[in-house]
Amino acid sequence: MKHSEIKNKIIETASFLFYKNGYNSTGINEIISEAGIAKATLYNHFKSKEDICLAYLQFKNINFIQDIENFTTSKPKGKNQILAIFDFLEMFFQDKDFNGCWCIKTVSEIPKDNEIIRNEIQSQKNSFIALIVKLITNNLENIKEEQVNSLARQIYLLYEGAVGESHLHQENWPITESKNLCSQIIK
Repeated sequence: MKHSEIKNKIIETASFLFYKNGYNSTGINEIISEAGIAKATLYNHFKSKEDICLAYLQFKNINFIQDIENFTTSKPKGKNQILAIFDFLEMFFQDKDFNGCWCIKTVSEIPKDNEIIRNEIQSQKNSFIALIVKLITNNLENIKEEQVNSLARQIYLLYEGAVGESHLHQENWPITESKNLCSQIIK
């Protein structure tokens, strides 16, 4: 197996385990066992569990941003593209492996002073807000430029609340209600 294939296998295995079981509950030996590799192989690709965590976060985010952007922009132009972020979340929620937000799960498990992981998560959340800004800019006509960032952050908060609460309640009503609120604020 090529070097990059082995690294990808480690990232995919760790991603599955971190998302399912949590960062702190997943040990290096479990990743090694599930990936079917030797300990030396893992450490040949990653210096620490924190490095694996960063790769996991980046792996999840790249797929998320690409998928949600493709999904939203495939909808009819206008408010539908913005509201589609909640339709995307609904599909994500319906997936048998839905376990909430990987970023929030991870940040809740790291020490407050772990700036490396916290900065990565903040960067990812800012990327999502930037995507919402792009959706607003491309789809709403009568909005002033100075209102765009505030509206994007409001929609982001509705989305994030829907993720957490749908995970907590194991029901989709938080997604539906957040979409309804979003519809009201983008009139």
